[in-house]
Amino acid sequence: MQLSELAEVQMGYAFRSRLEHDPQGDVAVIQMKDIDDEHLLHAQEALRITLPRGKTHHLLQAGDLLFRSRGRSNGAALVGAGIGPAVLAAPMLLIRPQRVLPAYLGWYLNAPTTQNQLTAMAEGTSVRMISAEALKALEIPLPPPELQQHIVQVADLAAREQHLIFRIAAARQRLTTHHLMQLACHTPERAAP
Repeated sequence: MQLSELAEVQMGYAFRSRLEHDPQGDVAVIQMKDIDDEHLLHAQEALRITLPRGKTHHLLQAGDLLFRSRGRSNGAALVGAGIGPAVLAAPMLLIRPQRVLPAYLGWYLNAPTTQNQLTAMAEGTSVRMISAEALKALEIPLPPPELQQHIVQVADLAAREQHLIFRIAAARQRLTTHHLMQLACHTPERAAP
């Protein structure tokens, strides 16, 4: 099925002027910089503003996906529960899943095979961009909900395994370096012949 059949896709909120941080602001503004390379959202670091009245329909909801339409990575970040009042800034795209598990759709969009497809869809010369229309036309396989959930669980376990493997390798490297430094610093010097 095409993404447009499974989710609402729309451009983030287009601000008419330069954003100025307001520490007393009631709304976080999510920008590309608030999503890391692992497609995780860091809303607590977002700039804050006071949203104009009548614009509350732009507020993000748990389960929304925030898609980076420009730049070197075109991944999607899943909005979790408890984000608080926040809006997505253009040129990012808001994907609001309707007939698909949000975590499954996020996993599928971030999968290497899909990322290759998205790279091929990007337009532009200096700044590559994926349009909302191109994203809406992306074909998404739709397994039954229980299989979607299973895929998400297995992908989450695999990601945690990779994280643990990285931490173990880093700890092993530190331990090896520590032991080698002890050998180097505590070995008696030999007299020159």
